[in-house]
Formats: sequence, structure tokens, C-alpha cells
Amino acid sequence: MADQAGPTRCGVVAVLGAPNAGKSTLVNQLVGQKVAITSAKAQTTRARMLGIALLDQTQMILVDTPGIFAPRRRLDRAMISAAWEGAEAADAILLLVDSVKQRRHELEPLLDSLAHRPERKILVLNKVDAAKKEPLLALAQELTAKVPFAEVYFISALTGDGVPDMKAALAAMMPEGPWHYPEDQVSDASERLLATEITREQLYKQLHEELPYDSAVRPEKYVQRADGSVEIHQQIVVGRDTQRAIVLGKGGSRIKAIGEAARAELAEILGQKVHLFLHVKVEENWAESREIFEEMGLDWVR
Repeated sequence: MADQAGPTRCGVVAVLGAPNAGKSTLVNQLVGQKVAITSAKAQTTRARMLGIALLDQTQMILVDTPGIFAPRRRLDRAMISAAWEGAEAADAILLLVDSVKQRRHELEPLLDSLAHRPERKILVLNKVDAAKKEPLLALAQELTAKVPFAEVYFISALTGDGVPDMKAALAAMMPEGPWHYPEDQVSDASERLLATEITREQLYKQLHEELPYDSAVRPEKYVQRADGSVEIHQQIVVGRDTQRAIVLGKGGSRIKAIGEAARAELAEILGQKVHLFLHVKVEENWAESREIFEEMGLDWVR
């Protein structure tokens, strides 16, 4: 556990932002290893995923929330509900903004909601390595005029530039108290859930625009074998037969590639041999299934 030379600190940091602002990348950077899946596609994160970051005597529980956006489906409403729940009672709310794309139409309602919240708010402008200085400073000035941010940081979540200073500042904001998790724990996600997230990430990476992002990965079986390896069975759920054909690929080539990539990454993360078995199921209205929502860690929202 932490060195007892001084008092321990522990607190919650909610990471909010428009879709694709880089929230999962930042959480992974703060933790020091992968705990949340990333994708070039917006709205990748669905449920609140906790990353647990340490700095000296301080443990920071990072709530990686889904991006806030205009909801259209039940799944969208559940994701937004999860995002705001992640901000409740946080010791700090970190608003991450893509300083290149900015996404003003999605930022405005978020700024309006944050303006009157009591939590300490931190503005973090991301992707500064790709932004020009003058517009960047103008953006920071504009946003701080709308919301009383306690501090502003300029970072690149991808390269890590500026992240150590921001991490140190966040650690200083956390209240004194015992750590909530063991020193070697980096996430509250079960290995079973993590395995489905890794497979879902490979779906996104390998199918790009071919498959709409209304797919899900369901855990079916997770068994530790006597030889020290783990056997994992998962179901990929899509809405139409045409999508099933895309996931399978010619002669099953695509699902084989997805499985091989997910298996290799899981073996590295879990530190053991992985036997991964995938199959595809067509379920037209899966996004209306309470059971699937619960498996994702989302609340059923009407």
C-alpha cells in the first residue's frame, strides 16, 4: 500500500466532454496503462468505466463517462444518464475539449449544465500539439468566461504532453482519506467485462465504416482452466443479417481476424494464455433489451 510517511488522499474525478474529445485516451494516460477502449469513432464509451490513477500518497478514481450528445435512442439516453451520474459528488469535474474540432454545437449545452454545478471544475484543452496557439488561447478565454473553471490545462492526451502537471494538480485537489482500492488495481471493471470491451474495440478498428456502431458484445462464459489459461466465449450482437455477413467476412476471415487481435491483447493484459470463441447473432431490437443494457453497466432509461 501507500508509503505511510504522510497522509493518504483519495477522491473522484469525473471526465466529461463531447464525443471523441479523447476522454478514454486521457484516462489511459493518467492510469499508465489501458483501462478504457479508444476509437476514432465518436460515442465509443458506453458505460462508466473507472480507471484508478496513483501519484505518491494519492489515489484518484477516474470516471470515464460517455460523451454528452443529443440523444435519439434509448441507448443514447442511458449513456447520457451514465455520464451525469459519473459527475455527481465528484471531487473535481474535468471538462475535456478537442481544441482542433471544438464541436461547439455539442459543447454549448454541456457548458450551460456545468456553469451551475457546485463541483470544482477544470478545463482541459486537448490535442494542443495539432492546434495553433492564438486560436487556442482565444478558445480558453471564451470558455472560462462561460463557466467558472478553477484551472485550465493545455495537453495532448495522445502523446502525454502536459499530462503530468495536470495529474499533480488533480492529486492536490483530492481530500485526505484512505484509499478505496488496492495499490495494484487499475480499474473496477471485471475481467469478464474488460474482455467484451476489447473485442468491441476490435470490431470498431477492423470494420471501420462497414458496420454501424449499433452492435454489442455479450459475455457468455469465462472459465479459468486448470492449465492456467482462460477460456472466453462471447456473442457479437447485430441488428440485421447483412451486418452479420460483414462481421463474419468471406469464409469467416473477418471474425477470425477480430478474434485473433482481441485474443492477443487480452493475453497481454491478463498475463495468461487466452482461448477466445466468438459467434454472431442477429437480434433486430437488441438496443431495447434490458438484459443487454445491464450487461453494459447501463441503467434502463425510458
